[in-house]
Amino acid sequence: MTSSTIFSGVSPISLPAAATGGNSPLTLRDMLFFLRMRWLWIAATTFAFLVMAGSYVLTAEPTFVANTQLVIVPQVSGSEAQRAFAEDAFIEGQLEIAKSSDVVGGTVTALGLDTDPDFVDQTPSLQDRAKNWLMGASSEPDTASQEAAGAGPRDRQPQQQIEDGRIHDRAVATLLNMMGVRRIGSSTIIEISAAASTPQQAVDIADTLARQYIQKNIAMKANASRQYSEWLTRFVSEQQRGLAEAASALASFTSNPRDQFKLAELQSATDARRTLYENTLNQLTEARQRITYPVSDATIVSRATLPLSKARPRSTLIIAFAAAVGLGVGFALAMIRHAGDRRIVRPHQISEAGGLPFVTLLATSRTRNGHSARFPAGTGSSGTGAAYPAIPGMAELSATVVGLRRKRRVVIGIVAVNPGSGASTIACELAVLSSISGAQTLLIDAAAQKSSLSKSIAPHSSTGLVDVLDNGELIRTAALPLTPTLKFLPLGKVEAVTPAIRLSSRRTQLSFADLKKEFDAIFVDISAFSASSDVNAIAPELDGVLVVTSHGHTSIDDTMHVIETLRNVGTEILGAIINHAPKRIES
Repeated sequence: MTSSTIFSGVSPISLPAAATGGNSPLTLRDMLFFLRMRWLWIAATTFAFLVMAGSYVLTAEPTFVANTQLVIVPQVSGSEAQRAFAEDAFIEGQLEIAKSSDVVGGTVTALGLDTDPDFVDQTPSLQDRAKNWLMGASSEPDTASQEAAGAGPRDRQPQQQIEDGRIHDRAVATLLNMMGVRRIGSSTIIEISAAASTPQQAVDIADTLARQYIQKNIAMKANASRQYSEWLTRFVSEQQRGLAEAASALASFTSNPRDQFKLAELQSATDARRTLYENTLNQLTEARQRITYPVSDATIVSRATLPLSKARPRSTLIIAFAAAVGLGVGFALAMIRHAGDRRIVRPHQISEAGGLPFVTLLATSRTRNGHSARFPAGTGSSGTGAAYPAIPGMAELSATVVGLRRKRRVVIGIVAVNPGSGASTIACELAVLSSISGAQTLLIDAAAQKSSLSKSIAPHSSTGLVDVLDNGELIRTAALPLTPTLKFLPLGKVEAVTPAIRLSSRRTQLSFADLKKEFDAIFVDISAFSASSDVNAIAPELDGVLVVTSHGHTSIDDTMHVIETLRNVGTEILGAIINHAPKRIES
């Protein structure tokens, strides 16, 4: 008999014998039950995700972002629609120029980022190695080192230059991933942002990128002016020669004017040549000035300032996202576990599958003296000297059993699906409550595999059920009176064949029909189904059987196997008991 727990509550539930068919709708009670049963899964998964997110937030290197703003003055002309289109195209082009390798490379060189470990990773990461392997490329540093090892002294300097170029390119690629250039709305202002591990470095990179972009813009305009100037120089020379020829023709014709119309034509051609020459010469002068004094199309309007807080990682966002994902994954895992869980946790699992008239939940609690069976005062059993305390809930279960007795269900067997489910304790409690009601009650220990009742109630008895089967007269001495209305028949010494097997033969000196004449209620404690086949033999001799399961341990498949097996041998299943239920489930 289980000595570490007693039953602190019972909730007999009368349920329909079978489901009417189809899936029952999901109710609020089902959802609350799911949360009560699986809250630990949800909480553990959410906590795991929060721990991972917290570890990342604590260990990740903070990143700071600084922004520099520039205003661009597009040099466009035409109608309003043409100017708007030309401005958009011009600004888009300037955005691409700001992200060009010349601007980024100049920044890397100016700030010495090719020697910064944050921008130059000498050891390729596992992700990079996997990517290179999938693309069929080898690691660049390894290849370069092998080439350098095999090169002679004269080739070491070119190899070092190649390696420096690769490091520079790697720093440029890293900076491209850590910077951003965008247009603010539909204005002509662009914003250059840069990320770095320190606030000051982020400011330096953003401002340097802006200055490098302006220098690139000036260099491009100066180069364009230089090319334009070279073309104008050639064009001026051509115009100078044409003007000289026209002036010479005019002078020759003026010395001997024979045709006034021809004279006017030559004079007009000479004036046109002179005007074109002067205009071209003025444009050449302006182009040379633009080369000497170039002006950028962009101007810094707001330099970068030290960021007050880190931009990444975003701790609040990461923690909130981890909590949301953890809850979602936890709910998913809990639902999968709940759907695939074959353990008995609710009464309707047995009632619907087995078609039982009632299923009872029994909660558990710890006892003070370590015994779950106690008897009223004056019984003569050791360890009892006070009035028997009414265990909350057991009275309702006893009333249900009394109702079965009115239907001439006098001899009731108590059998557990698996050992340790508390069937012996339940049999003892039912017998005690039946005797308190005034009914003449007999409690029989027929659990040959583990006679916990005999060891707990009558450990020193000399005769028992085994002896009564051979000599029916010994029932008067073997049945120990615990109260005036309660007697206990211990197991006795079992030899080859268990008492349950012998009772099924109907060739023994003990008959349940004779016992019914003397007792109003007889409770028989039988070995667990999984531990012994005694119940298959003795169950047909009983008026009915109560099947005991353990909450959260006994599977519905094992329980249905027991019920179907007992029904196949002609046993009436009176109901089922779910023992060891948590108080929150029992309530």
